[in-house]
Amino acid sequence: MGRAGVSVERLVAAAAEMADEVGFENVTLSALARGFGVKDASLYSHVRNLKELRTRLALFAGGEMIDRIAAAVAGRAGKDALAAFAGAYREYAHRHPGRYAATQIRIDQTLVADSPAMRRTAGITYSMLRAYGLDEPDLTDAVRLLRSTFHGYCALEATGGFAAPRDVDASWDKAVDALHTALTHWPREER
Repeated sequence: MGRAGVSVERLVAAAAEMADEVGFENVTLSALARGFGVKDASLYSHVRNLKELRTRLALFAGGEMIDRIAAAVAGRAGKDALAAFAGAYREYAHRHPGRYAATQIRIDQTLVADSPAMRRTAGITYSMLRAYGLDEPDLTDAVRLLRSTFHGYCALEATGGFAAPRDVDASWDKAVDALHTALTHWPREER
């Protein structure tokens, strides 16, 4: 990367690439500055600190991820939509491990509320789950179940945590089937 043209957008894009190459936890302003051929201090005119950069990266990656999920679930409902959602989620985690790790950090809720990508994530996820006839507070509980299942599976898979001879794709498909069954027979919250 050359010195010219450092911007917030280019900085976040470079951080995303770096996260996938060396891991999210290894993204630093110093390493990015070296990549741009500038001094560390010059990056502070674009971001206040590493925490802001990582937050911007999390929002960027979250936007990329929901774009892929939205494309996968378009025109689908029920189990078809759930399987497409799950598949796109897992594929993003595999292809972009550093960016995916960024999507798991805790972000200030004010920033989440102001983020079009995060609002879109909620909208697409809730829309898919409403096809199962879910309303609040069951929607929130179902979102938590899906996220913990998908993330847990992806995290274990990434670290080689599945040592049994059973094919991990077959187990994934079975987990999605089980989630569909759980969502179809969801224990409704008494109102």
